This record gives sequence, C-alpha cells and structure tokens, in this order.
Amino acid sequence: MERRVVITACSAITPIGHGRQQIVESLQKGASGVRTLREDELITRFIHSRVYGTVDYPIVYDFARQHRKTMGPVAYYACQVAKEVLAQAGLPQDFVTGGSLGIAFGSIHGSPTVQRDIYKIFFEAKDKATYQGIGAVDYLKSMVHTTAVNISKMFGITGRIISSGTACTTSSQSIGFGYEAVKYGLQDAMLCGGADEYDTITVAVFDNLLACSTAYNDHPERTPRPFDQDRDGLVVAEGAGAVMLEEYEFAKKRGATILGEVIGFACNSNGGDLILPNLEGITKTLQLGLRNAGISAPDLDLVSAHATATKMGDIIEAQANAAVFGPDPYVVALKSYMGHTMAACGAIETVLTLYMMQEGFIAPTLNLESVDERCAMINHVRKLIEYPVKTAAIQNFAFGGVNTSLIIRKFS
Repeated sequence: MERRVVITACSAITPIGHGRQQIVESLQKGASGVRTLREDELITRFIHSRVYGTVDYPIVYDFARQHRKTMGPVAYYACQVAKEVLAQAGLPQDFVTGGSLGIAFGSIHGSPTVQRDIYKIFFEAKDKATYQGIGAVDYLKSMVHTTAVNISKMFGITGRIISSGTACTTSSQSIGFGYEAVKYGLQDAMLCGGADEYDTITVAVFDNLLACSTAYNDHPERTPRPFDQDRDGLVVAEGAGAVMLEEYEFAKKRGATILGEVIGFACNSNGGDLILPNLEGITKTLQLGLRNAGISAPDLDLVSAHATATKMGDIIEAQANAAVFGPDPYVVALKSYMGHTMAACGAIETVLTLYMMQEGFIAPTLNLESVDERCAMINHVRKLIEYPVKTAAIQNFAFGGVNTSLIIRKFS
C-alpha cells in the first residue's frame, strides 16, 4: 500500500544565510554568498579559481563533548540542521528513539579537512610519536557516512540509516530514498539531507578539470552565471540542508504543521561517460519524475535547475527541460546565489523552493544578464516575481552519470 509523504520541517545553513528569515531576505534582495577563496598553500601553488560559496557567519553549537569528539566540520553542519528540523517537527521523544524514524543523510567524502591531516601525519611522520598524532576518532570524523551516524548518535535515532554518497545528487537521493521508505511503509518518518564543509581540495579537483569559474576572481558576487552567455564554470560552496518526511496520516493525527508534500521521485544512470552530461539520461529522469508523481508537464509551475554554470551542462539541461516540460514552467538556478554546495545542494534547493512556495514568490537567477541562445528555450526568471507556486521540480545531476528529479507540492 502506497502512503502519502509530507514535509513537516526544514532547515538550511547556506552561504546566503542560516534559517528561513535570512535566506528569504537574501533571495528577495538578490544577495550573493560567493566570497574570495581563503588563502592556503594549495591555492598559492596550484588553483586558478579564487572564489567560494562560504558560510562566513558564526553558528552557535551547543553539542555535548561526548558528541563533538567524533565530529568533523561536516558533521557539525549536519547535526545542527538535524537538531533544528527535529525541534521544528516536534516529534515525541519516544518516537524519535523508538525505531520508526530513520535517517537518510550524506556528504561527498566525510570531512576532507580531517582526512588531509591524517594523510599529512601519515606520510610525514618521522618517528612513532609523530605517527601517533593520528587520533583514535579521526576515521569517525572522516568516513563517508559520518553525517548520518553522528546524527543517529546525538539524537538516539534507531531506525534505518541510508547514507548516499553520489556527489551532487547525494542529498536529493537522500530525500528521494527517504520518501520511498515512508511511502512504502518501511519507516513512518525519515530525517533527510546532506552537508559539505569548506574544502580547497574539491576546488582543486574541479579547477584541474577546467570546470571552475576563474574570470570573476576579483568580483566574486558576479559568478556563477547559470545559463548566461558569459558563464565560465562552477563555484564550489559549503553548507547543509535537511527536511523531515512523515507519513501523512501520522502527521495529521499528531497535529503537525505540514509545509509541503513529496509527490514524486526518479533516479537513474546515464550508463556511459562519468563526467559529460547526457541528454538522453537526463531527459529520461525528468520524464520518470513526472510519471512517478502522476502529473503532466502543464501541472508544473517551477523548476529548480541543477544549473552549475558549466558550458555544456547548462545547455544539456536546458534542452532536456524544453523537451520534457516545454516553455512554460518558470526555471530558476539557485546556485547563482551561493555556488555549488556539492552533497548538500539537493536538500538546500528543496528547502529554498519550500520557502518560495510559502512566501509566494520566485527568486530570479542571479548574474543572468544575457541568456545563452542555446539555453533560451526555457522560461528563465530574470527578476523577482510574486507567484503562487503549487508544484515544483528540483533536479540534480552528478559525476558518475547519476540523475535525480524530485517533485514537491504545496500542501493544502
């Protein structure tokens, strides 16, 4: 038996703010969260791109030491948004710890700053004392599922653990897999999301692939430029996002505030090149998303595009959107505000879409000054508009040829 799945809480830490009020204000003002990349030996020697979507404001963590000792920066982000989502949802404590609540949460590669320190000690150690500088809990901070298990530990959550690690589709998969777990009765609720921390190694990887923005190093707020003819690559970013998914009847019975409903999810693989975007694969994913949601293209009001501002990626995505959705749904590229938050992007973009639904507006794509004619066949949002968004698609695509489409509806 299939069950309805609703969203009862959401939270995000992003380069444009922490929490609903700050984020909505940034979207409405068109404020960028892209800053100058921090200096370190790696940048000085190798990296051409000097921009980053940075969380540059203080966050107050009040985690007990017993929890902090197994957490790297990425787990701090994850546990903070999880804490906020649990508080907002108001689930009974015996439910949280009783096995009916699960977790679907991931990051690209755990805590890379901790990993870097481990390898540095390992390869530079000249004696036993130096080698023993590798901490007993360093692996727990850096393992790929560190976000999910630290959330589980901190809040005593005993349901199933899903920890996707599929790069840019990590948290959209997390929400999708959480949706399926609730829909098919495997759990009554799922805490879903993703996080990634500030990391120059990730910048170096994309920079070496010639995929990073370099033309706006002196004007960080002018990049990334999704769908713009002068776009020159992505901007790596940090942050975290989370949502609480619940079975509708359970949420209704306990009087929960319902923010929206997940009505569809699709995920597939291109089955070919691990880097280049694939029109056929992405098109199929978007079609499957509509089919799973039981809607057709005219029912869709808004598309939150993956839109990383890479040359070919934006063109392929625009072509797929035009083929599946046609020219009518509004399309916004939320990465234009904060860069590419990697594993967190799907969850953050879902949270921001929920905020726009609730507030009755659609934010414009920043830095879209001259639309690339090869991306002009879709309905770009060029200025802030008041609009009652009822149904939206959030789409993400990752290295490895992984594609996702998540469809949410405003609850009424």
